[in-house]
Amino acid sequence: MKKKLKQFKGKNKFEIAVYFVLRILIIFCMIREIIRGNIINGILCVISLVLLLLPIIAEKKFKIDIPPAVKVTIYLFIYSSEILGEIDNFFCTVPYWDIMLHTLNGFLCASLGFSLVYLLNAADDSINLSPFFVTLVAFCFSMTTGVVWEIYEYSVDCLLGTDMQKDEYVNAIKSVDLNPKKENNVVAINDISYSILYNKEGTELYKLDGYLDIGLHDTMLDLIVNFVGAFTYSIFAYLYIKNKEKYKLAGMFVTKKKPV
Repeated sequence: MKKKLKQFKGKNKFEIAVYFVLRILIIFCMIREIIRGNIINGILCVISLVLLLLPIIAEKKFKIDIPPAVKVTIYLFIYSSEILGEIDNFFCTVPYWDIMLHTLNGFLCASLGFSLVYLLNAADDSINLSPFFVTLVAFCFSMTTGVVWEIYEYSVDCLLGTDMQKDEYVNAIKSVDLNPKKENNVVAINDISYSILYNKEGTELYKLDGYLDIGLHDTMLDLIVNFVGAFTYSIFAYLYIKNKEKYKLAGMFVTKKKPV
């Protein structure tokens, strides 16, 4: 126990409190899910416990100081996504839960991308990148991560039959495929109140409350809010590089090299 507490010596007290509280909550959740016989959710809890260790491992491995604000945000993101989102089904029951997490993810990934370039820029005197370029890399890193995640969601849905790209009812569709002459002119169908699905034998399967969009709106909204999170962080990062004294608050989200 003493060995475990030693790694937190000199750390921010709030960060330590959040870390241990979340670990305890995840352990309770894991026990609950195992008692219920839900082994998959139990494994997800184990994965979450491992993920909580990653910032600490990264600090030791790469000899860096990840700011407490970033670590607390990462801890809360893991818990909100894996435990509340997946196991407690907040993604389906709490409005905008998915949007909030994707926005936060854009912010965190931009922070990671910025820190990687910022540390490289500061470590080598022969490299002198402009503030705009450093923040541009951070922004692009975050957006690329967001795109890769959406590709992952799409692939899993196609291969395993899941629904990570959540479907959405819409009441209007516009498509050139509806053009009877097969011309490149859009045909619009508005005010769709319901649609009915049949199998090849003509048996009615489902009556839907509108037209079911299969993930396009969810994917695009995820990328848009990822953009918002990445862009917001990029502004903070740019201001911090330009004037570290004036914009000390932005420095709360900048990873630095450990002093030798």
